[in-house]
Amino acid sequence: MPKKSAPKDFKSGIEELQTLVDSMEKGDLTLEQSLEHFERGIKLTKECQNILQNAEQKVKILTEKNAGATLGDFDEG
Repeated sequence: MPKKSAPKDFKSGIEELQTLVDSMEKGDLTLEQSLEHFERGIKLTKECQNILQNAEQKVKILTEKNAGATLGDFDEG
């Protein structure tokens, strides 16, 4: 399996991870291929966790910045 870069975004990382899992579950891979898939899966998991942690940090910062803000009624017109 060729070396791949970090996923573009969380969704593509999860999709690639699911593809790896599906392929491993079929049981048609050699031991070496299974190990490569497993290694890539570990890297993808870490990268996706990083993306989630960054998003969580952004939400926390935005929430703290706007802690004193109050919501008004929505004016449709």
